[in-house]
Amino acid sequence: MHQPIQKLWTRDFLIISLINFFLTLIFFLLMVTIGVHAVESYGATTSQAGLVTGIFIIGTLTGRLFIGRLIDSIGRKKTLYIGLVFFTTTILLYFVHWGIGFLLLTRFVHGLGMGLSSTATGTIVAQIIPATRKGEGIGYYSMSSTLATAIGPFVGLLLSQYTSFTLIFALCFVIGVISLASTFFVNVPEVDAPEVVRGFSLKSFVEPRALPIALIIGMAALSYSSVLSYINFYASELDLIEAASIFFLVYSVAVLLSRPITGKLMDARGANVVMYPAIAIFAVGLLVLSQASSGWILLLAGALIGLGFGNIQSGTQAIAVKASPPHRMGMATSTFFIALDAGLGFGPYFIGLLIPLTGFSTLYLILSGVVLFTIFLYYVMNGRNEQKQLNEAA
Repeated sequence: MHQPIQKLWTRDFLIISLINFFLTLIFFLLMVTIGVHAVESYGATTSQAGLVTGIFIIGTLTGRLFIGRLIDSIGRKKTLYIGLVFFTTTILLYFVHWGIGFLLLTRFVHGLGMGLSSTATGTIVAQIIPATRKGEGIGYYSMSSTLATAIGPFVGLLLSQYTSFTLIFALCFVIGVISLASTFFVNVPEVDAPEVVRGFSLKSFVEPRALPIALIIGMAALSYSSVLSYINFYASELDLIEAASIFFLVYSVAVLLSRPITGKLMDARGANVVMYPAIAIFAVGLLVLSQASSGWILLLAGALIGLGFGNIQSGTQAIAVKASPPHRMGMATSTFFIALDAGLGFGPYFIGLLIPLTGFSTLYLILSGVVLFTIFLYYVMNGRNEQKQLNEAA
């Protein structure tokens, strides 16, 4: 007899996905505008503006490191509530003009709030998704981030052209309040008491069973950060600015169209059937990007990178959650995002050191090879065990 299909699109799932969308929207909206604000309002140098932009991610990483071990002790819904209060009230500090040092502190503290809130949403959603639909559910959930990745920068750049930074911060605050109010309508089932982790061992901050797949997303994110941070510079060099303006829109459409299919494939046939092609497509996308000579080639690269990295991201998150016991789900989610944020946050700095030596075209060619090597790493870290389990189940 066939088991009844467990419901995925519940009220709780939709609200948590909406909160995640709002969090990511504010993150990207401010990412593209705060540097300009630092320069225009505080007379910041280019390097200071870069630090104002990037220190948010350091704050997010710090928040994830410490909340991963405490989330189940505090309670998952309570952690989300505390995180959103912290995240939303910190937005008010952007209205206070006490110099560049205070702006840096505000960005760091705001990042802490993001770390608490997004770790909580990721943990809660992994808990409420039915076990038989984890891949599909996380794929749909992460689409909320993908949408925000496209809409956030677009809205931010549009507002910065026609309105003041005061209005931008006010909009972010209103969105934060809506997110906070939404938590009162979410029902999060209680989980068994977590194991007590004493001292400052590795297990205090990360989930060891999620570390292998975290390494994969960390390497992929580092490679993707080269696109996120430098695509406009590269496009300017190629005189393809017009095509670059819709690069991430094409990226997002590719992710949105593919995720419902890849999520169901993961649940039905295991992670390998999605992960191997996704890593290979990401490598091809970077290869195409390295050879871009016209707008359509640049946008083709955007679509391939979306199909590749977009599905690596949701696939590795599903694997991290599945590899961990329910009472360590918060830690597994935190471990996944620490690796993702580390790759996206520190990648631009290290890649920036290479660009003067290689140039953009050669850089993307090298990174294509790095991503291709990740296929072997994935096989060693997860792929062969996944195949072994599938063979045993058959």
